[in-house]
Amino acid sequence: MMSLTVHLKSVTNLKGKGDRMAKVTFRGLSFYSHVAVNCEEVAHFNETFRWPIASRLDGSEMLEIQVYNYSKVFTNRLVGTFCMVLQKVAEEGQLELTDTLVDDNNTSINTSVTLDIRYLSMEGTMGMWHNGELLDVPDDRDGVFTFETESLLSGHSHGSGASAGLSLQGSIATFRKAARGVSSVMKLGKIKSSKDDPKKGDEPAVLDMVDLDKKAMRLAGMLEPDAISLASVTAVTTNISNKRSKPDIKMEPSSGRPVDYQISITIVEARQLIGLNMDPVVCVEIGDEKKYTSMKESTNCPYYNEYFVFDFHVPPDVMFDKIIKLSVIHSKNLLRSGTLVGTFKMDVGTVYSQPEHQFYHKWAILSDPDDITAGCKGYLKCDIAVVGKGDNIKTPHKANETDEDDIEGNLLLPEGIPAERQWARFYVKIYRAEGLPKMNTNIMANVKKALIGENRDLVDPYVQVHFSGQKGKTSVQKSSYEPIWNEQIIFTELFPPLCKRMKVQIRDSDKVNDVAIGTHFIDLRKISNDGDKGFLPTLGPAWVNMYGSTRQYTLMDEHQDLNDGLGEGVSFRARLLLSIAVEILDTTSPEIISSTDVQMESVSNISESATGKMEEFFLFGAFLEATMIDRKIGDKSITFEITIGNYGNQIDGTSKPSSSKKKNKDGESDEEESELIQNSSDEEADEERDLVSISSTPLMRPVITDRNYFHLPYFEKKPCVYIKSWWQDQRRRLYNSNMMDKIADKLEEGLNDVQEIIKTEKAFPERRLRGVLEELSIGCSRFVHLANKDINQAGRTKLDRERLKSCMREMDNMGQQGKQMRTQVKKNTVKDKIKLVQNFLQRLRFLADEPQHSIPDVFVWMMSNNKRIAYARIPSKDILYSVVDEETGKDCGKVKAVFLKLPGKKGFGPAGWTVQAKLELYLWLGLKKQKKEFLSGLPNGFEEVKVAKAGPSLHSAPPVSLVYDMKQVFQLRAHMYQARSLFAADNSGLSDPFARVFFSTHSQVTEILSETLCPTWDQLLVFDDVELFGEASELRDDPPIIVVEIYDQDTVGKAEFIGRTFAKPTIKMCDEHYGPPRFPPQLEYYQIYRGNCTAGELLAAFELLQIGQGGTADLPPLEGPTDSERGPIVPVPLGIRPVLSRYRIEVLFWGLRDLKRINLAQVDRPRVDIECAGRGVQSVLIQNYKKNPNFSTLVKWFEVDLPENELLHPPLNIRVVDCRAFGRNTLVGSHAVTCLRRFIYCAPDKSSNNWGSAAKLMNGYMVLTNGGSQPRFSPSVSSRTFSRSTGDIIVNMEPEPAVRKMDTFVKLEATSDAVVKVDMIEEESDKEKKKKKKKKKGGVEEEEETDESVLDWWSKYFASIETLKETLRAQEEAQAEAEEREDLEIAIEAADIKSDDLVRKGSRTKEKYKDKKSSKDKKKGHGVDGAEKPTIKAKVDELLVYNKELETEYGNFEDWLHTFSLFRGKAGDDDEHALDDDRIVGRFKGSLCMYKLPLSEEISRDAGFDPNMGMFQSIPHNDPINVLVRVYVVRATDLHPADINGKADPYIVIKLGKTEVKDKENYISKQLNPVFGKSFDIEATFPMKSMLTVSVYDWDLVGTDDLIGETKIDLENRFYSKYRATCGISSSYSLHGYNVWRDPMKPSQILAKLCKEGKIDPPQYGPGGKVKVANRIFIGPTEIEDENGLKKQTEEHLALTVLNHWEEVPRVGCRLVPEHVETRPLLNPDKPGIEQGRIEMWVDMFPMDMPAPGPAIDISPRKPKRYELRVIIWNTDEVILEDDDYFTGEKSSDIFVRGWLKGQQEDRQDTDVHYHSLTGEGNFNWRFVFPFDYLMAEEKIVISKKESMFSWDETEYKIPPRLTLQVWDADHFSADDFLGAIELDLNRFPRGAKTSKQCSIDMIRNEQELPAISIFKQKRVKGWWPFVARDENDEMELTGKVEAELHLVTAEEAEKSPVGLGRNEPDPLEKPNRPDTTFLWFLSPLKAIRYLVCNRYKWLIIKIVLALLLLVMLGLFLYSMPGYLVKKLLGA
Repeated sequence: MMSLTVHLKSVTNLKGKGDRMAKVTFRGLSFYSHVAVNCEEVAHFNETFRWPIASRLDGSEMLEIQVYNYSKVFTNRLVGTFCMVLQKVAEEGQLELTDTLVDDNNTSINTSVTLDIRYLSMEGTMGMWHNGELLDVPDDRDGVFTFETESLLSGHSHGSGASAGLSLQGSIATFRKAARGVSSVMKLGKIKSSKDDPKKGDEPAVLDMVDLDKKAMRLAGMLEPDAISLASVTAVTTNISNKRSKPDIKMEPSSGRPVDYQISITIVEARQLIGLNMDPVVCVEIGDEKKYTSMKESTNCPYYNEYFVFDFHVPPDVMFDKIIKLSVIHSKNLLRSGTLVGTFKMDVGTVYSQPEHQFYHKWAILSDPDDITAGCKGYLKCDIAVVGKGDNIKTPHKANETDEDDIEGNLLLPEGIPAERQWARFYVKIYRAEGLPKMNTNIMANVKKALIGENRDLVDPYVQVHFSGQKGKTSVQKSSYEPIWNEQIIFTELFPPLCKRMKVQIRDSDKVNDVAIGTHFIDLRKISNDGDKGFLPTLGPAWVNMYGSTRQYTLMDEHQDLNDGLGEGVSFRARLLLSIAVEILDTTSPEIISSTDVQMESVSNISESATGKMEEFFLFGAFLEATMIDRKIGDKSITFEITIGNYGNQIDGTSKPSSSKKKNKDGESDEEESELIQNSSDEEADEERDLVSISSTPLMRPVITDRNYFHLPYFEKKPCVYIKSWWQDQRRRLYNSNMMDKIADKLEEGLNDVQEIIKTEKAFPERRLRGVLEELSIGCSRFVHLANKDINQAGRTKLDRERLKSCMREMDNMGQQGKQMRTQVKKNTVKDKIKLVQNFLQRLRFLADEPQHSIPDVFVWMMSNNKRIAYARIPSKDILYSVVDEETGKDCGKVKAVFLKLPGKKGFGPAGWTVQAKLELYLWLGLKKQKKEFLSGLPNGFEEVKVAKAGPSLHSAPPVSLVYDMKQVFQLRAHMYQARSLFAADNSGLSDPFARVFFSTHSQVTEILSETLCPTWDQLLVFDDVELFGEASELRDDPPIIVVEIYDQDTVGKAEFIGRTFAKPTIKMCDEHYGPPRFPPQLEYYQIYRGNCTAGELLAAFELLQIGQGGTADLPPLEGPTDSERGPIVPVPLGIRPVLSRYRIEVLFWGLRDLKRINLAQVDRPRVDIECAGRGVQSVLIQNYKKNPNFSTLVKWFEVDLPENELLHPPLNIRVVDCRAFGRNTLVGSHAVTCLRRFIYCAPDKSSNNWGSAAKLMNGYMVLTNGGSQPRFSPSVSSRTFSRSTGDIIVNMEPEPAVRKMDTFVKLEATSDAVVKVDMIEEESDKEKKKKKKKKKGGVEEEEETDESVLDWWSKYFASIETLKETLRAQEEAQAEAEEREDLEIAIEAADIKSDDLVRKGSRTKEKYKDKKSSKDKKKGHGVDGAEKPTIKAKVDELLVYNKELETEYGNFEDWLHTFSLFRGKAGDDDEHALDDDRIVGRFKGSLCMYKLPLSEEISRDAGFDPNMGMFQSIPHNDPINVLVRVYVVRATDLHPADINGKADPYIVIKLGKTEVKDKENYISKQLNPVFGKSFDIEATFPMKSMLTVSVYDWDLVGTDDLIGETKIDLENRFYSKYRATCGISSSYSLHGYNVWRDPMKPSQILAKLCKEGKIDPPQYGPGGKVKVANRIFIGPTEIEDENGLKKQTEEHLALTVLNHWEEVPRVGCRLVPEHVETRPLLNPDKPGIEQGRIEMWVDMFPMDMPAPGPAIDISPRKPKRYELRVIIWNTDEVILEDDDYFTGEKSSDIFVRGWLKGQQEDRQDTDVHYHSLTGEGNFNWRFVFPFDYLMAEEKIVISKKESMFSWDETEYKIPPRLTLQVWDADHFSADDFLGAIELDLNRFPRGAKTSKQCSIDMIRNEQELPAISIFKQKRVKGWWPFVARDENDEMELTGKVEAELHLVTAEEAEKSPVGLGRNEPDPLEKPNRPDTTFLWFLSPLKAIRYLVCNRYKWLIIKIVLALLLLVMLGLFLYSMPGYLVKKLLGA
């Protein structure tokens, strides 16, 4: 094992006598020596410290030793530091040395240290360990390892921070990688991780890398700046010190403000609904709004495709808690409400948290809330999208329809939720509440008391719980401030519920209306965990605290919203004891209650101790400063009150319960008894007996600071408050959450640093990110170590235990991942890794939020006149004290700047931005027994003042005020240089800004600069005699913050607030030298905030200089005012202001557009003024804006001095003024170009071999190369060029995820002719095409469309859409593959292979990648090689479908002409400045180009260089030009419904200038996805008419038509762009057919023109299909067919090939716009930011001075083709028997078959009835005939029908072609019985079985696996299909089989060979051969009798007859026997 061992022998030459201690740090791990007691000169330590290390020692790593004077009581004082670079140790392995220490100021002192260092390395293992990884915990105990320092703690006084290793710098930096921390290097030992030492508050907040390097050099051995902390934008965020914590910058509460939301829901269809023959309707319900679909008759799988939109204007919290409820209702009509089939519920928040805020084409599972045992009731397919302001929703591409039919795979459930959700019971137990406020006036109470004589509590509370759209409530407890309910509310809901929050509200029952007392939301994600080791939601029993409005009762409470949970509560309202448990139900058990209604039961009481042991807490606060008090309240005396819960609240706090039994929690009643028991010693208890809380400061009159603010004159006497309170001791929860918060803060700060490094383009962001990840993993392991303590504390709930387990798992996991990621951070992966780390951050913040409260938050109120004015709310966990430093709250025992704000709605908007008061507040909260620590964090140098009346015994009582006897005097210098991008506060769209700087009780202002948003004040403000109290050394590290407020000066009224920022000054003590590295300070950017929005940036520097004995004379001198004209204003001194150089800025003035009226007058003679850094230039005047808004002189320039550092460049201001008569100038509008970098010109690199490197502007604005955005395939970017020995470059002419289709070899000598082979067959595949459709299932090819004549423009369009989907899919695959590749690279880097190896490996990887892809492609069915023939499917030429606007693909076509929006008017104060569009008053078109002077030699003057044009050569002239504009509108999708029925009747309106084309008569009825297929021609003159508006309006029969949405296109930029956006270049050239060439110029003419413009030689066409353009050779075909099929020679194909690859031509090449269709969002000005649908279209433009273009392409919608489907029902078999015979009880069925095409139920057809089938066999020979219109391309049937009797016109529906066949049992007197059905999708249905036996239910069950056929291909199919129905258990069962024949004929064929319905002529079918039994008994009774008698009872009748004969004979015998006998006897 490798290790580093340090033997610390002794420290000598110490001063004085005392205890000494040493701290040794290596790689961020510190060990502490023992304390050497009472040593004088020499301290012998003789201790060995050992670090096991996992990576080899780097020569640049550091070892740091700090020696302290140790003190038990006070903070440890640093004697000095020793730092060394371990280079020698790394080389030699051992080193003994004695060296001197250095002190704070890097000066060496004569104290020296002796030590011995050994490094044990393992030879042969070099490079195996990942760089710099640490083992978590060393296994030996040589030195006390920091983790275990608890053992040290015993003797130390604990806030003094003696536990140095455990304490933090206000964040969790336990292990700073000192080895790599630049800061530690720069200040040899200035870095200290414990509270006792000053923090590195001194390096400039933004380090310049250059400085770093110099400093690092000084330390010999370059180091890796891994953990450099750079200040982020606001310098305050980094310099956190020990005694001060960060102020919060954002002021305004954002939550309660209402926002616009739009929820759109499409109900597509339902399937498998349970129930027979139903008429389903879908009801969509959101909150209280309901909408219904139309009813579909007698179907279990209705198809609706209906779209609903709900608009809301509510706060986000309210929105996301609303429930979306989809229910299917059976047979609802006007008279009856119908029966509910099933419902599905989900809250809006769940949808919003989905990617893209939507579910698309997902299946919702319906369940029946009244019968939870039933299971699934069917599926509903829908799209749900929630759009907030500024979201735009992209409709995701779907691979193909069949995927969606897989219901199980596309359920409407968020990721990670199981498809089978179970029913569960949610038990919410409500036990009791405490501390309720009065909810009634005293008058009423007094009246009652007088009348009845009883004293009642003035509140009647009950609790109401909302969950998942249901609400339950407890009983009302009359008149009780401390109600006890002991009741539980039970919800039954599917688990996991799709509802994130449960709302628990205490309400006051009142006769008139009940009001909320307080509301608490429980987030179910925080009280459960869905992982495999997760747990069900559980909570408590725990107290939850409720906050809301202030506690005084008024009839009209202005802050009532706060009690309903909207916005941040401003006062404690009550606390409620509750618990939540969830039980998953076993729905099979018999005794279960099947309804889901809310139930309420009572529960038993729980013991007092269940929620934890009561402890006394002590809260101490000291007010060190109260400034910036708003002037409205400045004239009355002010007091501050601090409350925690109801303790300390004097006005309206505790409402004493009237019952005699007093609780010890309320106020100071009888706590002592309980106290005595808990107290450790008696006398201590005695002292405490009389201690009464003091919760407010004494009254004091404010003193004026300046015009706006007052301050309280505390000076050296600081008032204090303290409060005793009793709470359950649940500190552990807060401790864990504090630890996570601190890790998160640290992480966030690190991330800000990394982003700042990237933003300011400093070196090595990846190193800083590695440092951040290192800190994260160390923090996580530390958490796991600490959190595991005191598990068995009283009152721990199940949630506590489970959360602890899951947090520890998560943190451990996060630490591991952080470690792994650290090794993968590379320069090119930084951005991706940042995203991952941001996920960590969110996760941490989520985990840190503790759902079970314990101690309520602390409120600080400013009171004046006994009224509450302004407040601040401080979470109690932030100020909670712990012995372990990580667990302490981040503001505990620190001085925090607290800004007070107005309560509730008053705090919204401008009122919320002004500070009501700024406090410097010190707070400490802890157990009473830890009380001795409470003063430890205060700035030193004070004496305590106790209460006067207190006797001598009260020596431990807290002070009522502190008196500071130490006072330091400073001078503050504020260097205010400039601000940029300020908020526009005046109507002119500009501001008159000035800045006001506040420091302590002083304030000063800069001068006012009028009419600018980017003021350069260049002013030094000097604050003399600033008095600060406390020790000098502490102030040095912890200066108070400076507040800078920016205002806009108004001539009338008071100045208007623009924004505010905070800064920390750099401090120089009087004994320090004023010089580098810290002085003079550098200018920095500070972000200015206005509420929660940013309002600009301030560039300034602040220094605070201590004034010593010599007075101000000792300070660095100030230069006097240099500018005489500026009066007494002192400019920023030279060392601080930036270094300037000379730049020339050239301005291209093109024209002005769309100028609005100013003060009702039109703009007539505008001029543009350009100004930058005090210099500028004016354009020429436009003489008549109406006639020609372009400038006559195009280019002007001016020279200006700008800072060398590009980041400090001032903005450039563009202003447009209108020159009116008599010399009046009116400002029209202005624009500030904040970032000039993109206009910096850099010369083209002559030597580069990169084809595309012509002149570029910075930051990838490839001005003359490839568009503003990433080109589709620009070789310069996408080809990975590996150098080959021959020096060839292989260029990949491919879309990004590319397979090499062909290699292009380019030799590098300029003379040689490079060959670019482009094969025509492959041409397509280059252009992302040729991704052929996969073979259809069953291997049947489409022979349909091979015929050229059938192909039309739509074939091309649909093929292209397929391609778009394929491309998107391929991109996803490629992304996954790229990730694999990246991992491989990382592995390669880690393994440290030699470079040539890498090339080999790289090419190998590529091969592998290629093979993978090619095998995929082969599957797709077309070869990778040109040699392999593509499949049989016809090759359709394609165009490009962009799923966005064309200009986003081409950088807004601002390749040389930029558009600057001109603003005027006040900026909107909405959250996202959404109103900015309303402020646009016009646009300036032009461009800028800036470069340093003198110009470098390289920029050659080409032939034909025009000096007047400067850098803007070869720009077209801007004279007016006439253009024919041809607009093609293909279709619109997802339009916003405009009519009540949820539909719209859209038509198109096109405006260009004054021309307007309305297509009103061709509106499309009731369609939200209309296909227009139209082209419009408009003539226009640029520049007068250049803005094209395409709008979609809704046609209305009465009233005006409504605008649905519109899109605007700037045609001028397109027309002049070098991407040639006038007419898209198609992929192939043909003279006729659907793909005819549209442009009047042929490809060869276009190519010649481009060559001429680019000043390169014209193309040279050579033999063999070659063309040479600028030393590139392209190859292509040379023949073309004309209409008659004759072939002739042509060069056009060759020219077109070059055009399609124009970006490969050196210097001038760029990607030309291809033939395309663009998709543009439609927006409606009334609903800003919310998309109202999309429109697919394209625009062609043809200059009128050229030959006229041909006629427009016909893109009119395809007409559906008329077909006839003939279905012959031959026989049925095995149909289930339904009826019982009347006479005989036999089972039989009277079978008939019914059939229809979906959507045409009214045209259903029935066969005749086969009566009395005894076997289920039926014979029909019956023909159905269904005519229908079918769109082949879309696979949809088109139906036109009126929606209702009242409809004006027919509506067109498109429905999938599905044939439904049903089998029924006919009944005469009752309704027929439905037996079974089958639905066949005519495009893909299973082939019928040959015989009845082979036909089974599996044909339906396994439909996906079986081969499918399409009737449109087969034309004729015969076979057996099964009928199915669902039984009671919802299982599918076979109910019969049908033998049918399907025959599809076109309308023409049908006319030629007509057939009859049923068995009629023509072409009749023969009669079925039915058995004799099939007849009706009441039509032929004799036949029935014969049948009954003969068939069945023949033998019976014979037997009966015989028996009767016998009987007769017997009777006769018996009858005649006696007579006969007599005769015989008598012988008669």
